Amino acid sequence: MKTRISTIMREGLGLYGRLEGIVPDIEKAAALMIGCLRAGGKVMFAGNGGSAADAQHMAAEFVNRFRKERAPLAGLALTTDTSVLTSISNDYSFEEIFAKQVVALGRKGDVFVGISTSGNSPNIVKAVQAAREAGISSVGLMGKGGALKDLVDCSICVPSSSTPRVQEAHLLIEHILCELVEDAAGGSI
Repeated sequence: MKTRISTIMREGLGLYGRLEGIVPDIEKAAALMIGCLRAGGKVMFAGNGGSAADAQHMAAEFVNRFRKERAPLAGLALTTDTSVLTSISNDYSFEEIFAKQVVALGRKGDVFVGISTSGNSPNIVKAVQAAREAGISSVGLMGKGGALKDLVDCSICVPSSSTPRVQEAHLLIEHILCELVEDAAGGSI
């Protein structure tokens, strides 16, 4: 068991060492979010499974606080309203659960952040397409790419095909984004 634990830790640390190559993408995503918030917009987050939890985590850090006392920031997780999610899924399809919310709640100038370890989650892909049609910028957090890579305005691709390692890297990236946005908020966004 100790050997397995050490192996997993080495894999994670090795992946973190390879994230330096995506620093410009993280910077671009932060700039999109900061620009949106400065203009009075909101950042919407969505994902499935563990990525849904990440979406809710990021929205909570925006609305409440990350590290500093500050005014709340407009962050919205599209993963939380079970009545909306189940009615759309039942009446249309699971693929539409985020796209319909983007159309209903999003406005031109907002940002949609789709989190998908594979980069191929159909409901995230549809939400990005809906965002594009509505003039909403999009950020994709994914593993090596998938369909999202070429659809979003800013793709953040984690160089790994291991779902657990990608999810761990996503949390680091999400915290970096929260910190950068919060630093900008200290200047009253």
